[in-house]
Amino acid sequence: MPFLKDIKYSLHVAMHPFDGFWDLKYENKGKLRMALGILLALTLTMIVKRQYVGYVVNYNHPLELNSINELKYIIFPFLLWCLANWSLTTLMDGEGKFAEIVITTGYALLPLILINIPNILLSNVITLREASFYHLLDALATLWFVWLLFIGTMTVHQYTVLKTITTMLLTLAVVGIIIFLGLLFFNLIQQIVSFVYTVYQELSLRG
Repeated sequence: MPFLKDIKYSLHVAMHPFDGFWDLKYENKGKLRMALGILLALTLTMIVKRQYVGYVVNYNHPLELNSINELKYIIFPFLLWCLANWSLTTLMDGEGKFAEIVITTGYALLPLILINIPNILLSNVITLREASFYHLLDALATLWFVWLLFIGTMTVHQYTVLKTITTMLLTLAVVGIIIFLGLLFFNLIQQIVSFVYTVYQELSLRG
């Protein structure tokens, strides 16, 4: 089955990133549908994690969580990273296409699912003294993800190690700039709408 084959390949990428991302780049083994599927699965996993992780390590108030609102913490940064990386690497002789960047980033997210699901179960049976194991696994998931993203970025753009590190740091800077400009734009729009509404009210009262 194609779906099982895609899952098997995504696990291969997670365990053997150099070979996996090379095949993704030059053998077209990576699938956009699988990358987006991993993104969706991670979103659902993080929603479950925020709501059902054990009370020993759960610093959220479940009744105050909004599942739809949680999407912005996963999907929005994912899209921003891909857009910023593509925009930046286009100017830095990167060989990766936008679709390849999306696929690479999506596949790199897999460790966050592989570790977080058993970690959620673990969090419900550990004591306060054992909470360090939960946080350790959390940190390992993040490091694994960053490692895969690093290898994927280096392979898909055919960069050196130093240029890959520089590019990833600059991508974070570009993400920050995009967020700043976006907030500035929406603030400007809000002020314009408020001004127009105020003028309308003044004209209505005088009329």
